[in-house]
Amino acid sequence: MQIECQHRDEHSCQFLLSGAMPSFANSIRRAMASEVPKLAIDTVRIYDNTSGLFDEMLTHRLGLVPLRTETGTYIPIEECTCEGEGCDRCTVSYTLSVEGPGVVYSRDLIPNDPVAAPAQGDIPIVKLEKGQKVVIEARAVLSTGKAHAKWQPTTVCGYKNYPRLAIDARCDGCGVCVDACPRHVLRLTGRTVTVDEARIEDCSLCRLCEKGCMATGIGDQPAIRVGTEPDRFIFTVESDGAIPATEILRQSVRFIRTHGDELSRALEEIAEG
Repeated sequence: MQIECQHRDEHSCQFLLSGAMPSFANSIRRAMASEVPKLAIDTVRIYDNTSGLFDEMLTHRLGLVPLRTETGTYIPIEECTCEGEGCDRCTVSYTLSVEGPGVVYSRDLIPNDPVAAPAQGDIPIVKLEKGQKVVIEARAVLSTGKAHAKWQPTTVCGYKNYPRLAIDARCDGCGVCVDACPRHVLRLTGRTVTVDEARIEDCSLCRLCEKGCMATGIGDQPAIRVGTEPDRFIFTVESDGAIPATEILRQSVRFIRTHGDELSRALEEIAEG
């Protein structure tokens, strides 16, 4: 099994996974979306809200604001010795006090720990007219996406099989398949159709090239065939800003390894006795 990184920055990552079964590729996808913990606002105390939003809608919007989460800084509240009361080991507190006219943005959330500030400051929460105001206290805790979508660290997390295109000897170089391809994966050089290896990963597996070839009356089978490599996958991951994309991948692989070891030990114990 091999992972080859093709692109990465703070918020996105694209990589190739080779030598793996589809079930394992899907396990990585599920782990990145549902098993990587991050902070999210879970409890809101509203002292004043004369905006146009109901308290429940305002609270919902606050819960969806991505909060920067440093790995290992906080622990889940259910594992903390404070027994759910909330302390500086498991909880981050925020205050927000804004009076209109104007728009309340995520940057108006003031944390007691600057490290856990909103990942983006320009997320609009509510618009206030003159005389309206919002005064709240909020509490953020650590959890995972399987508990609620607001704890998912990814906005995009998916993969596809690596495309494989084959052109047989029946191709007459008419160029219809080249014109039909929306991703410009095919090239026509003289009377020869070839695959542009630099763009093959852009192939969406739409098979429009096959349909175009069949429309020329070539026969019962197209001269170009679109397939996939069964053990090779292209992953695309985008973070909401709370955790870097590469760290999401790293934590998801660590989760799979840990639970795989636990399963192996359990199976060994069953076999022994």
